[in-house]
Amino acid sequence: MFLKKIYKIKGYFFKYFPTPRQWLEFFNVLSKKEKIFFIVFFCFFLISALFLQLDFYFKNTAAIPDFGGEYKEGIIGAPRFINPLYLSDNDADRDLVELIFSGLLKYNEKGEILNDLAEKYEITNNNKNYEFTLKNDIFWHDGEKLTSEDIIFTLGLVQSPQYKSPLRIEWLGVKAEAVGENKIVFQLQNPYSSFPETIARLKILPKHIFQDVVPENLPWVFKTDLVSKKYLIGSGPFKVKTVKEGENGSIKKIVLERNEKFYGQKPYLEKLSFYFYENTEDLKRAASVGEIDGFPLSDPLQFKFFEKEGFKIYHISLPRYFALFFNLRNAKISNKKIRTALSFAVDKEEILNKVFLGNGEKVSSPIINDYYGFNPPQVIFPFNPEKAKEILEKEGFKENTTTGIREKKASPLITSFFKNHLEQGDQGEEVRQLQKCLAQDKEIYPEGEINGYFGTKTKEAVSRFQQKYFYEILKPAGLSKPNGKVGTMTIKKLNELCPPTPPENIVLKFTLTTSDKSPLTEMAEIIKKQFKNIGVEIEIKRVSLAELQTDILAKRNFEMLLFGEALGQIPDPFSFWHSSQKEYPGLNIASYNSKTADKLLEQARETSDPKERKEKLEKFQDILLEDAPAIFLVGSNYSYALHPNIKGFKVEKISESSKRFSAIENLYLKTKRIWLSN
Repeated sequence: MFLKKIYKIKGYFFKYFPTPRQWLEFFNVLSKKEKIFFIVFFCFFLISALFLQLDFYFKNTAAIPDFGGEYKEGIIGAPRFINPLYLSDNDADRDLVELIFSGLLKYNEKGEILNDLAEKYEITNNNKNYEFTLKNDIFWHDGEKLTSEDIIFTLGLVQSPQYKSPLRIEWLGVKAEAVGENKIVFQLQNPYSSFPETIARLKILPKHIFQDVVPENLPWVFKTDLVSKKYLIGSGPFKVKTVKEGENGSIKKIVLERNEKFYGQKPYLEKLSFYFYENTEDLKRAASVGEIDGFPLSDPLQFKFFEKEGFKIYHISLPRYFALFFNLRNAKISNKKIRTALSFAVDKEEILNKVFLGNGEKVSSPIINDYYGFNPPQVIFPFNPEKAKEILEKEGFKENTTTGIREKKASPLITSFFKNHLEQGDQGEEVRQLQKCLAQDKEIYPEGEINGYFGTKTKEAVSRFQQKYFYEILKPAGLSKPNGKVGTMTIKKLNELCPPTPPENIVLKFTLTTSDKSPLTEMAEIIKKQFKNIGVEIEIKRVSLAELQTDILAKRNFEMLLFGEALGQIPDPFSFWHSSQKEYPGLNIASYNSKTADKLLEQARETSDPKERKEKLEKFQDILLEDAPAIFLVGSNYSYALHPNIKGFKVEKISESSKRFSAIENLYLKTKRIWLSN
């Protein structure tokens, strides 16, 4: 019955539905006005139908990244050594190494350490053995298989003094053994919780390419054969396609292409090109005309310009800070009360806003509490210039009404200056006077360093002094040879040759040494003004990076040093504050010495428990801040500009600039739509 009704309706529909001929006659029976209305309404109908279809499509599909496209990065400077073993402060080298080469471990966009070439790793033998297992079927860009022998080979180059790799100091005492093609075991002398980060910094070189390169040539092969690409063989997500030189032989452009055999997640980008510029103005021009899609930004004053050009500025957290370090070997700054007063005199907010335009954060501790999620220190020095003045007043430093600089009246003249026995490790004014006395004779103390710290050179000078006056010092004391210690007979001879001079007033005037580069120069001027407000005069000494390394840091030749320090993703301030690191090339540039702090740093370094490490470092920070060896100032973010067409950038934390590419596989230009499942 039901089917009969259906057939009846169907027959009725076709019987009375207009024929094509009747449709053609339709417009003939309409008036002009009716035709216009019909056409308008018919267009509305088509548009509505199209809109409904599009609405349905977009509601039931989603855009996802698609493969293809070229990203163009601009960099100031040019590559010199694209070599994992000889990375310098040259950003271009570091960036290219990050993309071309890979290591056992890597960082992700949150700064966490993940497996890279390694499938897994285990820690055994009380945190002293690290056993890594490689992923299967990993190949170099030239198709050769990557094995454990390549890792052992690379580590051998790093550890060999012949190759002079700056990474060598990180690998001293580490033994490595290959167990078959896919396993490597590292053996440490002592537990070291930050060893995974040391591993993550080591990029692997192909043994079959470099095994016949002699040590003296290895740093240069990447440069001399750059265009031929012979030595630019890695295992990273991108490989070198073309290298373009300028008229003067410098590198103007390097094009990388996706490594189709990459063992990890394949990048969406097909190409990644680097354009190299001589200065900021050239880079600005290139960005304005669309030549590049992204670039690092170091000058906050440029942010607004590039934002107007349509770029989005990303601010990425870095575990680094700027601080004013006091040379605790220097007698002039050895008074903790003076250092404490200076700490209260610094307005960090002014430095942050004027130098960095607010792009960063104030820092109060050597462990950068906000970055690592640690509790803030109990010992703090909020900006309080009146408190600073009060401390200096109590110490006897009165403001000179003529100069505006605080002075302290000298003690009455003493009949003999040298009274106390002195030996290596001592410091203070008496050591300073000892050095001044010894320096009068160039044969005894040719270095002539007067810093108030009894170091190796001072000990050697005392030994030469004792030998010169053998019959007046050593023989009466029953000694056959010098011992480098200032004892009773040495004191007697010193007082005879170097009688005390009329005392002078102690003036609060210091030399602040820093780099001649921004932002340190601007920071130094603000600190000078702030110290002036409490009656302390500062003379700024600006030096080149080379002089900073060879003279200032190597010889600890400063009173105050405005400088920056960088930690890793695993907090380990051992190198910067442990007393074993006081001598160069150690990084304890303030020469800080505390047995309690040393013990906490050792325990924090050895434990593999993050909670225990946090507890030890929080105790350490308060002990150090109580001693005031430095004023911790600000930490700046890393700024990176990207065109809005570049999507997928979600990097939050990096340990160095090149790690902005840590999640390069997620960057994309193209998209495609897929249907959503119910």
